[in-house]
Amino acid sequence: MNDREPVRVSKFLSRHLRHQPGAIGLTLEPGGWVAVDTLLAGCRAAGVPLTRDGLAEVVRSNDKQRFAFDETGDRIRASQGHSVEVDLRLSPTDPPAVLFHGTPERFGPAILENGLRKMGRHHVHLSADVATATRVGARRGRPVVLVVDAAAMVAAGHPFYVSANGVWLTDRVPPQFLRLVESPTE
Repeated sequence: MNDREPVRVSKFLSRHLRHQPGAIGLTLEPGGWVAVDTLLAGCRAAGVPLTRDGLAEVVRSNDKQRFAFDETGDRIRASQGHSVEVDLRLSPTDPPAVLFHGTPERFGPAILENGLRKMGRHHVHLSADVATATRVGARRGRPVVLVVDAAAMVAAGHPFYVSANGVWLTDRVPPQFLRLVESPTE
């Protein structure tokens, strides 16, 4: 693979494991899993001739760890971020007392007023640290980082989940649990 190939393949896998599985003949099993052999056949049919070793390299080297193999290595799934109906079968987990959400600056005022909503995805995605949230927010403009009072949300009955790659998930974050990060070292 050339230097750009893993990124291109990662984007292809994201599109088909998170948003459009049927476009290459995939059906997500419970938990979001797909047989590796079925995925590889779908990739080949779509003009992306990926080998099992190539797939393993993309999964291993993905900086965001977006994909995971099951314990046997025979199935693969996207860790989170789905827009198609899927139950990842994650168990509610107590989060750290605070979590963070990075977003482009232009969305900050509306989020502070209305809260965080999952929009077209299954969950709101949260980070355990400011640095990660800042990187996420910077993808589409100048970032701001919001602090989520996760402890208060849990006390109010909001469940949290954590994906295999450490992304914290919840259904929504009402505005009373949000504030702007006051300093980048928070």
